[in-house]
Amino acid sequence: MLRIYHNARCKKSREGLEILKNSGKEFEIKEYLKEPLSENELADLIKKLDITPIQLVRKNEKIWKEDYKDKDLSDKELITVMVKNPKLIERPVVETERKAVIGRPPSNIDKLL
Repeated sequence: MLRIYHNARCKKSREGLEILKNSGKEFEIKEYLKEPLSENELADLIKKLDITPIQLVRKNEKIWKEDYKDKDLSDKELITVMVKNPKLIERPVVETERKAVIGRPPSNIDKLL
């Protein structure tokens, strides 16, 4: 089963959702701004992405620049920051049971289909 972590206000996220709709595969939508991930869920997602937590952070967001940019945060602290501020999570992310990709560019999603 595919799952997309989606923000309807984001153009790239909408493009990613369209790719899934056109794939004909079953998927579910998780609007992570309305239903935030737990620290464990986010840690598992990062593991599936095979990246470090800082690579999932949207560094151009105002909250990052004002509150966190100049801090030396551990991976665990970064996960906590993203859980408390889900707007900082790069989007969209599409996952399967074993793997995940960031849909930037949206064609990355094809790797899971």
